[in-house]
Amino acid sequence: MLQKALSLVIALASIAVCIGCSSTSHYLFAALPATNQVAVYREDPTAGVLTQIAGSPFAVGDGAQSLVLHPSGKFLYVANPGQNENDISLFTIASNGVLSEIFPRTSVAPLASLPKLLVMDSAGSFLYVLNAGSNNISVFSINATSGVLSPVANSPFTVGLPVLNMQLTPSGNFLFVTAVGQNNGLILGFSVTSGALTLAGLTNSDGINPFGLAIDPTGTFLYAANTSSNSISIFKISSAGVLSEVSGSPLNTYNDPVALLLEPKGQFLYVANQASNNIAVYSITAGTGLPVGLTTSTSLFAFATEPSPSVLALDPNGNHLYVGNQGSSAGIQSFQVSSGNLNPIFTYKVGNTPSSIAILQ
Repeated sequence: MLQKALSLVIALASIAVCIGCSSTSHYLFAALPATNQVAVYREDPTAGVLTQIAGSPFAVGDGAQSLVLHPSGKFLYVANPGQNENDISLFTIASNGVLSEIFPRTSVAPLASLPKLLVMDSAGSFLYVLNAGSNNISVFSINATSGVLSPVANSPFTVGLPVLNMQLTPSGNFLFVTAVGQNNGLILGFSVTSGALTLAGLTNSDGINPFGLAIDPTGTFLYAANTSSNSISIFKISSAGVLSEVSGSPLNTYNDPVALLLEPKGQFLYVANQASNNIAVYSITAGTGLPVGLTTSTSLFAFATEPSPSVLALDPNGNHLYVGNQGSSAGIQSFQVSSGNLNPIFTYKVGNTPSSIAILQ
């Protein structure tokens, strides 16, 4: 069974080597679990072309699964859930994108296992780790100078259900976690105080297995892709972090929606439909948050991809979308973005399936 990708994401690319890249470039970091590596690519922000940098890929811990960048651009964190790991790697990032790991790695054991997903607050003060083996969340404070992690008091925090995904609101005041319920999926809302989590509410996701999760830039609406129900649920977030489903939710979509991505202005929602081999695109209705299928798309508000699209990422300018595929091609496609529409540029065959990707400007 294909692995369900949870994280934010992007592209791999060409076999060419880039030496002395321009400082205006973007750098793309991709986790490759099968080879325990992080690949690094330079993105031309104008053309969207990807070029592997000298020294890439870089070795990391076993089963490297999820990446997150510090907002300073100095540090990259990688979750390693593989055998004899259960830890987090810290890398410093040189101006040319080259990675250097800082040891020792930070373990989530003995109270947690299988760290699968990382998220960070916008200030870069706290790192949140979703542990799929122990169904809890580890939280670490981040040293702004060294990037070193220190566990916060009472971490890890118990979820008590099989966890799937998590997202912070832009303010960092609430953390939402999707989980497997008895009949439908569940969404747990936690209030956040200095990294500490307190359960604020529990909501039915109105669908089964909510793998995909996204929150709009204002922190007003939450979107959950119910993978096993082929639907997207939309919720309004109260000032207390309580969810209420909006009228018209859930929306039916294509088969196996596994990943969601809202563009930075919150105007368009992209949905990776793993079993339909496409990306559905919706415009977002102001005020209600309801997605509306993009009528200018190529076929029923969707754009065709390589087999099993599973991860999505936009470059910092929002001009290019990268789609990671977990099918036999193990490729990553680049698309030019124009008013939500996707125009294919190139497909990169990378040999190994990327599970997570982060983009640095």
